[in-house]
Amino acid sequence: MSNIIGITMGDPCGVGPEISVKALAGMTPEDRATIRIYGNLATLEAAREALGIEIDLAPHVVDLPIEGAPLAFGQLSPVAGDAAFRFIEKAVRDAEAGTIGCIVTAPINKEALNLAGHHYDGHTGMLRSLTGSRAAYMLLASDRLKVIHVSTHVSLQEAIRRSTTERVLATIRAGNAHLKRIGYAAPKIAVAGINPHCGENGLFGTEDDDQIAPAVEAARAEGIDAYGPISADTVFYRAYSGAFDLVVAQYHDQGHIPVKLVAFDTAVNVSVDLPIDRTSVDHGTAFDIAGKGIADHGNMNSAIAYARKLVSGAAKRG
Repeated sequence: MSNIIGITMGDPCGVGPEISVKALAGMTPEDRATIRIYGNLATLEAAREALGIEIDLAPHVVDLPIEGAPLAFGQLSPVAGDAAFRFIEKAVRDAEAGTIGCIVTAPINKEALNLAGHHYDGHTGMLRSLTGSRAAYMLLASDRLKVIHVSTHVSLQEAIRRSTTERVLATIRAGNAHLKRIGYAAPKIAVAGINPHCGENGLFGTEDDDQIAPAVEAARAEGIDAYGPISADTVFYRAYSGAFDLVVAQYHDQGHIPVKLVAFDTAVNVSVDLPIDRTSVDHGTAFDIAGKGIADHGNMNSAIAYARKLVSGAAKRG
């Protein structure tokens, strides 16, 4: 198992180049030797100049061409959207080949990506497609609160439709396996309800009783320490206070809001159940500050640290 971490630069017009360079510059020489940035050298050099940092980037960059690079920071561009896709595609192929042990993704712009003809709802869907995976789950990890999602970038109506017993059970299984991988001997998993107060015995809907409760029962029958459904207005506080190691959220905002409230700058986005490992920053391209040298790279540092944990765990298993 390779210990090389591959950072995809993200949208060339966003803050991805800056936070990648800042993270690299802040590493020890030993850690820096394990980093490859999948991006465009001219763009990264422009980011380095904006930051006022002296560092030799070339040995650490898998340089992929962009017509007209460096592009103007802070502008929506289909050229940038296509480049962001190509960075990820190359990193995925190298991860599949074992050249790198984990991918860390800087932010992409979904509008630019789709303008370029790459019609994905975000990184997770793209990675699922590129690897031919049937499923992938988004897990947001912070020190005191970890959340895995049954569904993500779909409408609320579609999210409710997707909270089937089978899908909820699969999400519980994926979360349990991931936490065991990073060191939890017997993860304690809470499953959030989808309706207010879990439907109050059918007063506010029957999905919790008909779809979610059977998934929890099936998980427990498999030996997973799962609980629920638990009303979403209390379960995240209980997990944050230490009662649970992981919460299964039924839809995007249900899981994202509490994590971003308590760990906006440090939470890491992890793709679970892919054949390759991937972590990511949990913020956007921030076009409004791109190229100004002021982007905070703390979230990138957290994503890299989590990637190192995954690479280390994979090496131990190997």
